Amino acid sequence: MSVKLHKKNKSGRRFSSVDDFADITKFEPEKNLIVFKKEMAGRMNGKITVRRRGAGVKRFIRIVDFLQDKLDAPAKVIAIEYDPNRGPRIALVEYADKERRYILAPLGLKVGDEALSSEKKIEVKTGNRMPLAFIPTGVMVHSIELAAGRGGKMVRGAGLSAELMAIEGKYAIVRLPSGEMRTVAKDCRASIGQMGNPDRRLIRWGKAGRMRLRGIRPHVRGKAMNPVDHPHGGGEGKHPIGLKAPKNVWGKPAFGIKTRRRNKWSNKFIIQRRGGQKVEGAIKVK
Repeated sequence: MSVKLHKKNKSGRRFSSVDDFADITKFEPEKNLIVFKKEMAGRMNGKITVRRRGAGVKRFIRIVDFLQDKLDAPAKVIAIEYDPNRGPRIALVEYADKERRYILAPLGLKVGDEALSSEKKIEVKTGNRMPLAFIPTGVMVHSIELAAGRGGKMVRGAGLSAELMAIEGKYAIVRLPSGEMRTVAKDCRASIGQMGNPDRRLIRWGKAGRMRLRGIRPHVRGKAMNPVDHPHGGGEGKHPIGLKAPKNVWGKPAFGIKTRRRNKWSNKFIIQRRGGQKVEGAIKVK
């Protein structure tokens, strides 16, 4: 779980780096735990909803068990695998009845270790999963449920972890990687430990060709376009945008403008925004 630098023998490889796969123990996925990923190219019903997406290498979707609903049954880790659809590694686990599943691999989980999921209080060990109510404060967790029984939704990226701050009443207070503090029902489950592959953020992709393999197409600057195509377009040569603030292609304010709805239903669960800003109307935990 480190980054390897390329030799500077080609201009396309100069200053680029790649992920080190030394922690991978199995290179072929389980055939009954994959489905083919259809290329959508950023389109929904034929209309582009996400710009600058398309092509990329063909890949399979690994069916990851975010719910881990096989309770009180130890699962032995038999392999650590690479998942092209996410930053962290995934662990192939096997239960006593020979059923195999994929779970997210936290930092430090190795082949031969056991992971246990339960609705009761169990050992606080990396890879174990239980309700927040039974986890000691100050412990790092990941794959946190937003609603009990819905599966892990938050803190699933490479190297991320959330800190359990307190248990008050029927809520648990967690501090997310962004610095935001929010309440979550204490019967929601979370997995112990930090997500694996923390060095992924250090990768330098080096050239446009590697981005194309990831399905990311070129990005043209707005002020290089015509006025009909972008608010920044037009003018002679290299020029400023000519506006008080930058806008996106649809003429809406960009870069720094908050887009979250003021009356969003989940605002009441947020105690403190990232940056330390308090939120009015948040649930008062007792």
